Amino acid sequence: MRKALLPFLVILSLGLNSCKDESAEPAQDSTLYFPPNNSSVWETATIQELGWNAAAVPPLLDYLENNNTRAFILLKDGKIVMEHYFGKSANGTPFTTTSNWYWASAGKTLTAFMVGKAQEDGLLTIQDKTSTYLGNGWSSLSTAQEDKITLRHQLTMTTGLNDGVPDNHCSDPGCLTYLAPAGTRWAYHNGPYNLLTDVVAAAAGKTFNSYFDSQLKNKTGMDGSWTTIGNDYVYISTARSMARFGLLMLNKGKWGTTTVLNDQAYITAMLSPSQNLNQSYGYLWWLNGKASYMLPTLQRTFSGSIAPDAPTDMVAAIGKNGQLINIVPSQNLVLIRMGENPDNADVSLEFQNELWKKINPIIQ
Repeated sequence: MRKALLPFLVILSLGLNSCKDESAEPAQDSTLYFPPNNSSVWETATIQELGWNAAAVPPLLDYLENNNTRAFILLKDGKIVMEHYFGKSANGTPFTTTSNWYWASAGKTLTAFMVGKAQEDGLLTIQDKTSTYLGNGWSSLSTAQEDKITLRHQLTMTTGLNDGVPDNHCSDPGCLTYLAPAGTRWAYHNGPYNLLTDVVAAAAGKTFNSYFDSQLKNKTGMDGSWTTIGNDYVYISTARSMARFGLLMLNKGKWGTTTVLNDQAYITAMLSPSQNLNQSYGYLWWLNGKASYMLPTLQRTFSGSIAPDAPTDMVAAIGKNGQLINIVPSQNLVLIRMGENPDNADVSLEFQNELWKKINPIIQ
């Protein structure tokens, strides 16, 4: 278990069998712009050029600033249309393009991507038992119970482990206790998720950070790094780095002419309902436009979509204190927000929806 603290942050986190895709590589969307790697250059498009409503921008900026936002970026076709920074960074200096911030559970989507990459590289399959990579006794379950938990259960929050333990983030065996058969119960449980980086590291034969850097970060020009905070492994980067990942996902795993993840079956499964218990959850991604959803800590199903005022095809990476990546394929939009607590929720659905209420008058 990881035991380290980052002094300036105190963070609480917040059945598809995907086979390797042997089809041709996905074609690059010719309408998308990709900023060069290792450069601060990023082309822009103005609201006026797009025919959007400039008069609706001030209410959005006021809302962002009044709700503890540090960074907000909106991409259209890969180009920056809006980029605004507010407040101060952790060291007390003004927050800028070079300031770093934590992704919290929005970083779960990075892990989901890397599991898919490891599967594409032939290092694992998501139907494998977790114990194949962590060994027996990684939990407090019997061997028979433990052997029923797969990587796919970890990706979909359906391990059946008890999320009601005192520390939901703890991944020590003593914290991982049996509650229900794997695959029969959805619960937002950080402990089993946290072990996925150990799984990838074991499968790759190198540290997760090293595999991540070589297979994702360096190929897309991202900055940042993973760091241990309490029991969690958290990604910290600039806002533009978060936007780069959002743009990569918008283009289905391809960065310009570079294919980062070619397995389209996995990408489709990652961004589709992964089980029938919570229709609004894929492989660690939140999905809009579904008939119902569940929330962390609650064994209750709510009717409707996670963001009724957002486009129905939006997919979202969501972290505590409102760390957001929203991707809208139908409009070639990527939205990112970094900041402090807007609503004290592990998954800031209300804040996210209010954000779209302010964005819609601009883009419509």
